[in-house]
Amino acid sequence: MNISVKNINEINCKCDALILPFTEGDSNLYKKLGTPIQNLIKKAFSKEFAGKQNEVMLIPAPGNIKLERLLLVGLGKKNKVSSEKIRQAGGKAAIHLRDKGMKDIALSSEVISSLKFSPADFIEGALLGLYTFKKYQTENNNKELKNLLVLSGSGELKKNINRVKTIASAVYFSKDLINTPANDMPPSHLAKAAMSLKNKMVSVRVLEKKDAERLGMNVFLSVSKGSHQPPKFIVLEYKGAKAKPVALIGKSITFDSGGISLKPSDGMEKMKYDMAGGAAVLGVIKAASEMKLPVHLIGILPATENLPGGSATKPGDIARSILGRTVEIINTDAEGRLILADAIGYAIKHFKPKAIIDIATLTGACSIALGSEAIAMMGNDRKLLDNIKKSADKTYERVWEMPLYDEYKEYLKSDIADIKNTGGKNGSLVTAAYFLYEFAGKTPWAHLDIAGTAWVEKDKPYNPKGASGIGVRLIMDFLEDIK
Repeated sequence: MNISVKNINEINCKCDALILPFTEGDSNLYKKLGTPIQNLIKKAFSKEFAGKQNEVMLIPAPGNIKLERLLLVGLGKKNKVSSEKIRQAGGKAAIHLRDKGMKDIALSSEVISSLKFSPADFIEGALLGLYTFKKYQTENNNKELKNLLVLSGSGELKKNINRVKTIASAVYFSKDLINTPANDMPPSHLAKAAMSLKNKMVSVRVLEKKDAERLGMNVFLSVSKGSHQPPKFIVLEYKGAKAKPVALIGKSITFDSGGISLKPSDGMEKMKYDMAGGAAVLGVIKAASEMKLPVHLIGILPATENLPGGSATKPGDIARSILGRTVEIINTDAEGRLILADAIGYAIKHFKPKAIIDIATLTGACSIALGSEAIAMMGNDRKLLDNIKKSADKTYERVWEMPLYDEYKEYLKSDIADIKNTGGKNGSLVTAAYFLYEFAGKTPWAHLDIAGTAWVEKDKPYNPKGASGIGVRLIMDFLEDIK
C-alpha cells in the first residue's frame, strides 16, 4: 500500500473512503466539514454508532463533494485513548475498507493529533492488520488497498510513517517465515532467508554440522540427530556502530515433534512456528539495517529440526556444551534450551557482547501461566529488564517478569552431569530460564519466552490469525532507545 502525506482539506480529497476517527460520544468533532456531513454524523450517532473502541461504520458521503464514502471509527473514551487503541482502530478500519473492496482511502488526522498522539500509530495498526499469507492458496480475491493519503501538515509525520513502514515490513518478513510450512522451511531455507539480508553493513555466516562439532557445540547438535535435514548455526552481524554488540539469539527449531519424547498429535501442525524467535531476530536485523540504526548487533539462529529416529538423542543421554558443561537430557522435548545454551556460549566466547537477549517459544508452561497476552521475561540484569519493559509497554508487546530464585538450581541438579535440561513440571517456565541463566553467567542477559504469544488463534484488530511476528517491534523500540 502506498502511503503519502498531504496538507489539504478533507472536503477536497478525492478517494473511495475518508476515515474519520471519533472518541466515544463526541459527534461534533467534524463541524468544519460542513452541515451535510455533520448531519450524516449526527444521524449515525443517534442509533448506529457511538465511537466505542474499534467500532466502525461506513456511510455514503453527500453527493456534492469529491468523497465517495465516510468511515467512522471509534477510539473509545477520550480520557482512555492510547497509542495501542489508536493502532487497533487503524487495523480495524483498514481491514474493513479492504474487505469492502476500497482501493484509495484517506485519513483525517486532526483528531488524533489533537489528543497528543501520532497518526503514525494509526498507520502502523493499518499496515500490520492488512498482512495476509496467501502463498499456498490458488484462489485470490484480489481485495487490496492501493493508496492511503494522510491529511496532515506535519513534516515530522512523514519520518514517523517511514519508520512504521520499515518495521511493519520486517514484521511481514518474520511472519512469512513462520507461516511457511516446515517442508518448505528446513534449516537450510532459514539460512537462505538470513543470507538475503546481506549488504554492506550486514554479514552472514552459516556454520555447518562439522563446524559445530569442531567448536564443541554438542548440546546444539544433540537436538538435530533424529533429522535428515542438516543443522545450520546462522550468525549475522550488523555493524551500525563500533560499540560492543548486543547479541540477539532466536530459537530456530524449524519443526518440533518433541523428538523421542514425542508430543501429542493434536496441534502438532503448528510446531512449524517453533522458529518464531529466529524469525524475529531476522526481522530486527532487516529493520535495523534499513533504518541504519547506530547500534552493533549480533544475530544468532541455532537452526535444526527436532525429530524422532534411529539416531535421535535419547532421554538420559549426556552432551557437552561449547562452554564445557555437560547436560543430562531428561526430556528431548525440552530442546529449545539446549540449542540456546550453545548459542549463548558461542556469543560469549566469540563476541563478548554487552548484553544478550534470547527470544524463544520455549515452554508450554508460559501459555498456561500468561495465556496469549504476555511474554514471560526473566534475566540477570535489572537495567536491561527495565529497558525491555519500557519498550514492551510502548509497543504493547507486553512482558511479565518471572523470578529466577537461587532455589531453582536444585530443580536442575543432575546426579551424573553438571546440569539436567528439565526439572519436571513444577516451575517448568522458570526452571527453563534458569537453565539458560546458568550459561549466561555474568553477561547481562534477558530471556523472552514467546510460547504463548507467537501464534494468534483468532483474528485480533491488527494481528490476523497465524504467526504474530512478536518481538520485532519490541526489540526495535528497545534498540532505538539505547542507541
